[in-house]
Amino acid sequence: MFTGLVEELGIVKHNKKTGHSISITIQAEQIMEDMKIGDSIAINGVCLTVTSFEPNLFTVDVMPNTFHDTTLRLLNSGTGVNLERAMAANGRFGGHFVSGHVDCTGMILSTKKVENSTLVEIQIPEDQVHLTMDKGSITIDGTSLTIFKTTSNSIYVSLIPHTSKVSMIGNKRKGELVNIEFDLLAKYFYSFMNRDKAPIIERESKLTASFLRENGF
Repeated sequence: MFTGLVEELGIVKHNKKTGHSISITIQAEQIMEDMKIGDSIAINGVCLTVTSFEPNLFTVDVMPNTFHDTTLRLLNSGTGVNLERAMAANGRFGGHFVSGHVDCTGMILSTKKVENSTLVEIQIPEDQVHLTMDKGSITIDGTSLTIFKTTSNSIYVSLIPHTSKVSMIGNKRKGELVNIEFDLLAKYFYSFMNRDKAPIIERESKLTASFLRENGF
């Protein structure tokens, strides 16, 4: 579990692709202080497992499903990435519940300076807009943000100068893709409220009289 508060900007040092999987080595400092093999690290919002590390470098493996569903496949050597360690049980909770399981990617449609902030419009799949709401939470490339406005196929977020400085979203430009994780509580609530709308064939119990007889009951 993460909070969406980026701890450090890392740099991709090596990116080895093998088919639809990747081994990524990232340069970092702060998050290395208490690192262990098997630790969970959110990289641009994707929860990955540390497989090896040495001073100021650690490596993670990206499996095919993550390769296809996130922007990690687009990383190159020298690219900056947002980094966050898993949330400590005794720490402050300053963002919102973030699982590190990316739901989809979105495309930046526009960026606009508005006084001391940057207004960013991001296109999202129309069939997932129901998981967003004005003033609701969303995670963009691992950064916890508040939705400023929603449309039929996009959201707007407003970046304060601090967020632009300490996370990669401040460097994104029109046409670039970002990882999106919708609010965990919104997803659970929607799933719970719509469970009875699933096709009847999926909801029917497989525990029948014939099944019981065939299995000795």
